[in-house]
Amino acid sequence: MNIGLDMMGGDYAPLEAIKGLKLFLDEYTGPVTLFCIGQQENFTSLLEEHKIDQSRIKVINAPEVIGYHEHPAKALKEKQQSSIAIGFHLLSSGKIDAFASAGNTGAMLVGTMYTIKAIEGVQRPTIATVIPKLNGTTGLLLDVGLNVDCKPEHLNQFAVLGNLYAQKVLGIDKPTVGLLNIGEEEGKGNQLAQTTYPLLKENASINFIGNVEGRDLIQNKADVVVCDGFTGNVILKMAETIYDIAVHRKLEDDQYLHRFHYENYGGTPILGVAKPVLIGHGISNDVAFKNMILQAVKMVESDFCNIIKSAFHSEKVD
Repeated sequence: MNIGLDMMGGDYAPLEAIKGLKLFLDEYTGPVTLFCIGQQENFTSLLEEHKIDQSRIKVINAPEVIGYHEHPAKALKEKQQSSIAIGFHLLSSGKIDAFASAGNTGAMLVGTMYTIKAIEGVQRPTIATVIPKLNGTTGLLLDVGLNVDCKPEHLNQFAVLGNLYAQKVLGIDKPTVGLLNIGEEEGKGNQLAQTTYPLLKENASINFIGNVEGRDLIQNKADVVVCDGFTGNVILKMAETIYDIAVHRKLEDDQYLHRFHYENYGGTPILGVAKPVLIGHGISNDVAFKNMILQAVKMVESDFCNIIKSAFHSEKVD
């Protein structure tokens, strides 16, 4: 198994990427090679300093870097020797099995859509986030920002993608699926919610339990909750704020509140594309990088992308 890691992505790169790489290699003993992609002169000495096992990595020099404030499409086109561009080339050519970066989010999305592309039958790939629940389990919310304006058939596909991810990667047996709404009763909500509901209700490939409200997200009502990207992103940013408040009030050691820390989840997978791509938070620390690599490994080990291909081919999800 070969995993590509952008060494130049993130506010604290390449140091935190190196430290995260070390944590991963110390924890994961399976057969994996990490392709470390970035400006070689900026991190090779760190590999030695942190005693990285050289037999388990391969350094790929990428002399250019795409900054956070650069135009994604323009930067990818003009910086073919950047860590992100080279990472996608390695992924599309089959030299690596997954690619993870905490770099320019827009560039990662553009690279994914134009290099890796959506699985046949998937109208719109989506991004999801894990939601900590009060009972100690985790749930999944999608979309959280990739698709601001959605149609009912998009949300129906998000439900299928989220259901598969919950099963195959999060390990949730027979996940339940809910539609985020302003009330529990069928017929509630705006036009999008009202027209999505019957599609989910008739979808035999998911276990749809009906509408769920915002207060249900942290309860054990639904394992997977579907919404448009505008709503999902507002919820995601609010969840991040909860942790910020906890830190400000010195409550970050609370067992439940700590689960809102981004580092626990590493990166956001793009669901519905042909190969595993993970996008990390710009402020990723070593633990976040470790967990992002672990998540990439899980997606490869579970053969997740091929599972999606099979599902959309056999079920003909619209």
